[in-house]
Amino acid sequence: MRVLGLDPAAAGTTGYGVVETDGRHCRLVQFGAERAPRVANGDACTQLQAIHALVTRLVKRYAPDVVALESVFAALNLRTALRLAEVRGVVLLAAAQCGVPVHSYSPREVKYSVTGYGHASKQQVQQMVRAQLGLAQPPQPADAADALAVALCHIYLCQARLRLRSATRRATEPTATGPSSRRRIPSAR
Repeated sequence: MRVLGLDPAAAGTTGYGVVETDGRHCRLVQFGAERAPRVANGDACTQLQAIHALVTRLVKRYAPDVVALESVFAALNLRTALRLAEVRGVVLLAAAQCGVPVHSYSPREVKYSVTGYGHASKQQVQQMVRAQLGLAQPPQPADAADALAVALCHIYLCQARLRLRSATRRATEPTATGPSSRRRIPSAR
């Protein structure tokens, strides 16, 4: 499975990270960040178009099976929260137009799945992403590390769901009770 993790920003840098897994190991494919164009008159449409183009380009270049996105959190500023919701909508649209499903995770879910602590600092997240992907240095900028953390979160939660489904299936399977199913214990002579 190949996952494109995104940490989109309303104004500023949008981080991305592509991680691949074979079900046992995660492998870094690519990561980076792109700054949204600055618009003199504050035209949000131009910035949203740039984010749409970026997501479309990344999906076409890396052909992910899924896009993982950090969900919008409650911002202190209403205007910022609305802008983040617009950005999220553009990401959802771009992925849908490319035929790729999107899964969202809260910041706490991402931090917990990567570090084991839902209130981890950005530095802790960066260090754990570095360790889990076998990198020599923490990914920079922080937006790219956050995007990689979102991708890893999706992978880990998918693996956990599969393990749970498998365990549930095994636990609910009827057990054989016929004579051929009984274990024969050799007698000591």
